[in-house]
Amino acid sequence: MNKQILLQNRRLRAKNRVRSTISGTSKRPRLNVSVSLVNVTAQLIDDTKGTTLVSASTIGKKEMNGKNLTQKAQFVAEQIATGAKTKKITEVVFDRGPRSYHGRVKAFAEAARNNGLKF
Repeated sequence: MNKQILLQNRRLRAKNRVRSTISGTSKRPRLNVSVSLVNVTAQLIDDTKGTTLVSASTIGKKEMNGKNLTQKAQFVAEQIATGAKTKKITEVVFDRGPRSYHGRVKAFAEAARNNGLKF
């Protein structure tokens, strides 16, 4: 098999392994974080209704030019926490996806906790 297909299958299995144990509700939505090579995105998702409650991203943000991904992750965490406060959401379920809880994902989680989200 192609090496890229094997890598995609491994990521999909890791994502499904994490998602099989967590689910978001309207009172405690799922906080999904996605880190690419350039940008960081996050969403608060209500899985019972299948809707996104709050989202934040570094895509198209000019103030993020020249920043590293850890700083971008902290910025997005602050944005998602302020958006959650406006929707009166304090508790979330953290969905790290296929990534391990290390580095940028950990920096995102700590910044979200410091800004008032509990998980």
